Formats: sequence, structure tokens, C-alpha cells
Amino acid sequence: MAHALYPGSFDPVTYGHIDVIRRASSLFDSLTVAVLNNSGKSPLFSVDERVKMLVGVCSDIPNVSIDSFSGLTADYVTANGINVIIRGLRAVTDFEYELQMAQTNRKLAPDADTVFLTTSLEYAYLSSTTVKEVAYFGGDISKFVPKDIEKLIFEKYKK
Repeated sequence: MAHALYPGSFDPVTYGHIDVIRRASSLFDSLTVAVLNNSGKSPLFSVDERVKMLVGVCSDIPNVSIDSFSGLTADYVTANGINVIIRGLRAVTDFEYELQMAQTNRKLAPDADTVFLTTSLEYAYLSSTTVKEVAYFGGDISKFVPKDIEKLIFEKYKK
């Protein structure tokens, strides 16, 4: 049984993330989407808030579960018996970093392979950082995130 992990910060989850989740869930028996708790970053949303967002947007995908973790992805996949790591590629600029991470993870967790999914063209430009910047200045983010997520983002910026 192929169990895949799609790790990320998901701050916030975007249509690009959702596209990768849907496509990966159709390729593997089960998919865990896990929010990385990265203490080196200052996220807009807490880990718990990001988990709740993902639970909401993935509620109609039966083979997807949501989790969170701290530390190394390689340790998470080893501890959870996961044999595939999913990474999305938007552009050539993503590839060098993602290849380095895939090779590192392969050394640390030799039973897990990394599978790259190229982002659908309609989302190739999209990043959580872009969404936050547009929202911060009051711009229209309705084409970037689901309505529920859009509402949460604007609530954060009102505070």
C-alpha cells in the first residue's frame, strides 16, 4: 500500500496546494498532508489554525488525513511508515532547492522516495507569500484561496 506525505507550511493553504493534494490523493492509496511547525518562520496562522483550514478544504477527499509535525520530514516518514514524499514544483527556480531536499531525505530515510508534481499552469505563479501580500494591501484574493480561507486571512489582517 502506497502512503504518501505532502508536507508544507500551508500559511495559508491556496488553490495551488489543493490542486496538488487532489492530484496526489488520486495517485496513492492514502495521503497525509502535514503542516510543518517551523520555528524559524513567523507564520500568519498558528499550526492548529492551518490544520483546521486543511481539514476543511480536504473534507471531501476520503483518503486524505491531516497532521502536523516539528523536525525533519525524513524522521516523520520513517516514524509513520510513509514511503513517498510529495513536493510541488511551480517553476524551474523551485527545482534546485527541492532536488537538494529530496536527495537529503533519501539519505536520511532510504525507504522513502520523493515524487515531484508540477503545479497546474493556472496556479504556477501562486504562493502563500503572494496571497498574504495581496491580502495585506486589501487586494482581491478570491482567485487564490477558497472563500472560507479568504475570510480567515482578512480577519487576521483586521487585528
